[in-house]
Amino acid sequence: MKILGVHIGHDSSAALVIDGEIVADVAEERFTRTKHYAGLPIHSIAYCLESQGLSMTDIDFVAVPTSGSVEDLNFLFDLTVQQQEAKSKQRRLAELLSRIRRISLAVPPIYMRSFPVSKSMRIVHVEHHLAHAASAYYTSGTREKQLVVTMDGVGDGYSTCVWRAEEGKIIPLKKMNVSASLGGFYSNVTEALGWWHGDGEGKTMGLAPYGDYNKVKGVLDKYYPKFNGGDIVEPHDFGQPYFWNENGAFQYHYDEAYDIRELINKHGREHIAAEAQRVLEEQTAEIIYPWLEKENTRNLSCSGGIFLNVKLNQRIWESGKVSKQHIFPNAGDSGLAVGAALQVYYDMNPTAPIRSLSNLFLGPEYSAKEIEAILKLRSLSYRFIENIPAFAAKLLAENKIVAWFQGRMESGPRALGNRSILMSANKAENKDIINARVKFREAFRPFCPSLLWEKKNDYMEKARDENFMITSFTCKEGKRNKIPAVVHADATLRPQTIKKEDNEKYWNLINEFGKLTGEYVLLNSSFNVMGEPIVNHPRQAIRCFYDCGLDYLVMGNFVLSKESATL
Repeated sequence: MKILGVHIGHDSSAALVIDGEIVADVAEERFTRTKHYAGLPIHSIAYCLESQGLSMTDIDFVAVPTSGSVEDLNFLFDLTVQQQEAKSKQRRLAELLSRIRRISLAVPPIYMRSFPVSKSMRIVHVEHHLAHAASAYYTSGTREKQLVVTMDGVGDGYSTCVWRAEEGKIIPLKKMNVSASLGGFYSNVTEALGWWHGDGEGKTMGLAPYGDYNKVKGVLDKYYPKFNGGDIVEPHDFGQPYFWNENGAFQYHYDEAYDIRELINKHGREHIAAEAQRVLEEQTAEIIYPWLEKENTRNLSCSGGIFLNVKLNQRIWESGKVSKQHIFPNAGDSGLAVGAALQVYYDMNPTAPIRSLSNLFLGPEYSAKEIEAILKLRSLSYRFIENIPAFAAKLLAENKIVAWFQGRMESGPRALGNRSILMSANKAENKDIINARVKFREAFRPFCPSLLWEKKNDYMEKARDENFMITSFTCKEGKRNKIPAVVHADATLRPQTIKKEDNEKYWNLINEFGKLTGEYVLLNSSFNVMGEPIVNHPRQAIRCFYDCGLDYLVMGNFVLSKESATL
């Protein structure tokens, strides 16, 4: 059974699930180079098919993560009359006006790529939050009963949903509309701080540890919904939503952001960020903990953009109320394509085993032959190094900054060792160096440590496997001054634990670095500069390398250096 998941909207993406296994998943932004691209995921669909040697006529189902009609699918897949998506009222009105007044319609030109399907192919719609729930449950690795919670800004009219998942089925327990949107509240604070609603929430979280919510506690009370006992007790009217199309990506706005900006001007940026984080954690606890008790389970799976907040996830983990916590790592809307495809598969195969995720290397890869051809065409000087982990580890031990481009690109928002910028975590100033010289972003922004799975108990309090940088942990006191570049202001880490069987080359790199320095940890940041998507293609890697302060670029076994460095 071959199911193609297609998400069109904020963070457009495509994913391919074959017999219940995720074999490809990629966001369109990686091809278009527009962060959070919201147009048709044409390149993503093409990649998913080509990576498995398939055409659309091989696809049994297209899974779409919305309950509403998506007219763009009619063009995208050359649908027959029987297969076509219904036209919206707005589209019918536009067509009428075009006939009467000759107003132009949005119609794709003939050179836009489409993917003709077989007459037997079916389109299946999966409600937005059910797709999020499916991405969490069907990657949790167990059929055991668990609570599933999905939270975001809003999708298909809902912002917060609670589900029971058991024996292959997902059952809704509570669904709350936009008046329950803690995501909307947190994003309003983000916009008021001057950052993109739907992108900059991680910055708000990163700024929060520098503030003291006790100095401003309660000043945001009128801007968010209140919860108690697992239910909403004070819905919040956010007012009229607005959006702005910025080069193919949507930016959102509520007028309350203006009011919150005034509070920021009065009380200080870091204190308002700290209060927003406190509110998010405390109100989410009022949703999740009562439902865990009601369902008599300690197993929790989560998805939706709220759960990209690693400090929130840490609080839940450290509450003592959860024995197994699984956060789908591609928790935002780019993960909807995977969730919709998995939901369709398990709807039809409810007794199938539920797999766990070991890695997210589901995007494009490039052979040594392809990489070398690209380097030669650009007349670049390079070296081929046989033992690349040992070579790169030596550079990192010398405090060089190394871009690391290997294998299949990661899906989701985190660089996990295949499209990464790396530096030693052993010097505190390295955080500032990377922010200023490479990423060109705010000085307070923290970085993540990649560390050997075998060493996790050396560095983390209440350690567990954390493959995807989706939960933070308190750093052990004795290690805080050993790896200061990746320890946050509140003494936490957002780690990635690496198992050798999941990424042998990256594991070997960190192991070699540990042998040289005594610390089996590297500072790991995504291979991009601020405002751009993570690099996908070698051409993008080369462009980024020469446009920032990186010292070395390692692609496969090929090494480039700047004139100021020595090969």
